[in-house]
Amino acid sequence: MNVTDYDVQTVVLRKNMEENMASEIVEQKKTSPFKSLLSRPKKNDVHIHSLKLYYECILMVSGKYIADYYRKATHTISVDSNVHEIVFGDGVFPVRTKSGLEKAFVGKRGKNKVDLKLEEHVFVEEEDDLTFDHHGRSIKFPFKINSKTVENYPKKVLEKNEPNIKKPEITYDAAIEKLQSNLKKPMEVEVKELNDEFVLREISEIYFPIFEARLIGPRKKVGIIRIDAVRKRIL
Repeated sequence: MNVTDYDVQTVVLRKNMEENMASEIVEQKKTSPFKSLLSRPKKNDVHIHSLKLYYECILMVSGKYIADYYRKATHTISVDSNVHEIVFGDGVFPVRTKSGLEKAFVGKRGKNKVDLKLEEHVFVEEEDDLTFDHHGRSIKFPFKINSKTVENYPKKVLEKNEPNIKKPEITYDAAIEKLQSNLKKPMEVEVKELNDEFVLREISEIYFPIFEARLIGPRKKVGIIRIDAVRKRIL
């Protein structure tokens, strides 16, 4: 399926900090990317090369898996000690032979067991969603989405910041395939007359703002500090 075949919802989260606040955080923490167990450079040895606002995509897919099928099963029932077999439909089912230990423990008057080999008609309905970070790794969604946390005109925000948009690296098809695999649990070996269906409920691209600082440290080493502009913390 092509990208154009999917109806994708676009959401942009509002930033809760401006560049000057991000700049202050970077200034305080700019030596962190260059520290080691034995040394930490002085602040004067680290230069902030650039500080940019990016909008990074989190991809969320949700759907439902529905199935019905027949499987073989054994159901055990208890009968009186003087019952030797039961008739069920066209089948005759003998009582289970007791072990020596069972005979010694329950005696002659203990209940007999009968194993009924039957078929079960099973119905399955599973719903879930999966969330992937910009690199396609499965994550737990970390933000709240409501009228207060999202931009009213998401596409305008993305168009304005177009050069600094980080699209998802995982494809829609790959994300949907992972969701299907997650919903479709392993089945029994002896299954017949399987009818199953996967229903895609929604695909959402959720963009959240990140201030990313590029730093130049001792011996011209490069370091990066990324600040989540929604939760106002270093990632």
